[in-house]
Amino acid sequence: MHPYLAPAPPHLFAHRGASGEAPENTLIAFERAWQAGVSYLETDCHATSDGEIVLQHDATVDRTTDGEGPVSGHSYAKLQRLDAGYRFTPDGGVTFPFRGQGIRILRLAELITTFPEARINLEIKQADPDIVEEVARIIRTADAANRFLLTAEEDAIMERIRNACPGTSLGTSRRGVVEFFEALREGRIATYRPAGQALQIPRSVFGEDLITPASIEAAHSLGLRVHVWTVNEPTEMRELLDLGVDGLMSDFPARLVREATS
Repeated sequence: MHPYLAPAPPHLFAHRGASGEAPENTLIAFERAWQAGVSYLETDCHATSDGEIVLQHDATVDRTTDGEGPVSGHSYAKLQRLDAGYRFTPDGGVTFPFRGQGIRILRLAELITTFPEARINLEIKQADPDIVEEVARIIRTADAANRFLLTAEEDAIMERIRNACPGTSLGTSRRGVVEFFEALREGRIATYRPAGQALQIPRSVFGEDLITPASIEAAHSLGLRVHVWTVNEPTEMRELLDLGVDGLMSDFPARLVREATS
């Protein structure tokens, strides 16, 4: 078992930090998550025009800052002038409590050093230009491979991750998830060989429930951990934990901790 996945379940993930309480993927969101007691920080990355790896879910800065345009179209210095707390509202647009508070877009290297004991679940979003090698370099420089799970939705990015980052734990691409469920439906689980160590999936897709006793049993038979995203309601958290999933990702990590320890 890779050290990233070795702790006994449930694995509790802060989805983009405590993104239900503070601006996603920012230092304050990760600080709140860590203070809540989770061990895993989930995030995403893109690169700036000058090659800095920054924590940002979208390819553009429009949804989360007072700026606009693609992350890759801005230098890191220019991104630092944007207000990463500008768009966050806890009440549907009535208030914007983090505007003008000096909240900035965070670099991957800063997350690693600020939270030296955290396990980091990182999805590489950007395909072109390729940023996998730079992500791998940052992780190697920090000697942090044991603390990382790397994943990507696109098969091509996932393949580059497998080649460039042999020391990290690996997630599963979208195609890999499809292949797992095809093998399950067709009775081929005994001969199926997953490419990663964790199956990170939503509870359902297009009305089809992915999290069932059968899918959990099949994943476990292959040595896969089952992590479910994004779960924000305590009742659902409890249902999934009772089903035997290995981890949950939530925008409200304090809720996760309460449910997992109650």
